[in-house]
Amino acid sequence: MSGHDCTGCDLGRRRFLRDAAVGTALAAFATAIPMEAIEAIERRGNEVSYMIPAKDGVSIDKKNDTMVARTGSKVFIFARTCPHQNTALRWLDGQNRFQCPKHESKYTPDGVFIEGRATRGLDRFAVKKAGGNVVADLDKLFHEDTDAADWKAAFVEA
Repeated sequence: MSGHDCTGCDLGRRRFLRDAAVGTALAAFATAIPMEAIEAIERRGNEVSYMIPAKDGVSIDKKNDTMVARTGSKVFIFARTCPHQNTALRWLDGQNRFQCPKHESKYTPDGVFIEGRATRGLDRFAVKKAGGNVVADLDKLFHEDTDAADWKAAFVEA
């Protein structure tokens, strides 16, 4: 070597690797962030109220572990976890579906199971319409395989 001090080069390389790792981690995290995070308008006992969404899409309420989904004229409120092993679900907006990050079970916007390790659709809460709001009873969660009729009826018209 010609007396050139490469300490700066090493720091530059370290900084580059650190920044690349942080950027990769942030990009991975960003894909897990729901399109819209919401909070309930009101919570009374076991009931939570949300505004009926004006358009198709999904909003996630982490505090109450719920997901509000509008597809067409129907509004559903789902449990936020995959029925297979209770892993928090992701909404993939570009693919218009829910997906479990653990075993990649996939679901339509109305919670119907598409494919993966799960064996049923997303768990739906009992809901009712109250003015311009949808109200979920957090004590009444319907499973497609054991509560078929209630599961199919667990939505409100927007």
